[in-house]
Amino acid sequence: MKKIFITGADGFIGSHLVELMVRSGYQVKPYVLYNSFNSWGWLDHIPNDIKSELDVISGDVRDPYRVRMAMQGCDAVMHLAALIAIPYSYHSPASYVDTNVTGTLNIVQAAKELGIEKVIHTSTSEVYGTAQFVPITEAHPLQGQSPYSASKIGADQIAMSFHCAFDTPVVTLRPFNTYGPRQSNRAIIPTIITQIAAGNTALQLGSLTPTRDLNFVGDTVSAFLAALKSDAGVGEVINIGSNYEIAMRDLVFLIAKLMHADISIETDKDRIRPKNSEVERLMASNEKAKQLLNWSPKYAGIAGLEAGLRATIDWFTQEENLLRYKSEVYNV
Repeated sequence: MKKIFITGADGFIGSHLVELMVRSGYQVKPYVLYNSFNSWGWLDHIPNDIKSELDVISGDVRDPYRVRMAMQGCDAVMHLAALIAIPYSYHSPASYVDTNVTGTLNIVQAAKELGIEKVIHTSTSEVYGTAQFVPITEAHPLQGQSPYSASKIGADQIAMSFHCAFDTPVVTLRPFNTYGPRQSNRAIIPTIITQIAAGNTALQLGSLTPTRDLNFVGDTVSAFLAALKSDAGVGEVINIGSNYEIAMRDLVFLIAKLMHADISIETDKDRIRPKNSEVERLMASNEKAKQLLNWSPKYAGIAGLEAGLRATIDWFTQEENLLRYKSEVYNV
């Protein structure tokens, strides 16, 4: 039974990954952001039989000493901790460099010193910027169109440099837009669902022309497990996507249809990104993931998207879950 160190375990994707890894028979040491409330984020809300199996450590990926101490005794690392909100990166870019770049450096440095068997580093499709061709392969140029995406490009390069320079066994997974239960309300799918669930008929939204390759969280975390099991991904960057795109306007009306809601759309200027910063099109090629990891999405195409959206809507519209969100507040 291998022991897996998971950073960002208190977050949306991280908490789902913790559950999957425990259910798959691994010992899990989640690394959550220290706070004085002793909150474990979303790990506070996972089933008790999963929670009781965890060896939770509070800390901060920006602290190299705490990171190295926490990683001791682990066989592999799944590094998800990051600042991810693109609009907030316009306000506070330095914090993104500290967390995303320096935090990743601390992870791979500790992995090198401790002889960790595998580091799975989390990238993002935002590093590609607006697609120059589709489907986007891993050979697509990188374009830092926001401070967030620039910081993730830096993090990716730091991680891969340790593989090249020190033979640290790094795999870089590049998920396209993940959605599902527990996602932050700053993302478009929870924004749409929570506004409709709150009884709003005129939805406050940003730009609706971009297209996105949307992936249900169950598919995303299954790719991490596949990367852990496969040796073929070491030293590689691998897209995790559905190979299907949808325009945000079409997504809004699809969710409204599934929620049996009659809605209109009002543009909120505060939600509009600077012109040259908006990523207009993302659609993944997932051929490399199929070949190297034997992974493919279960929630594929329009049928898969609708199934994932139904599961997401069901979760968000449960009263105890909906009460955790502020649908009336725009959260950058």
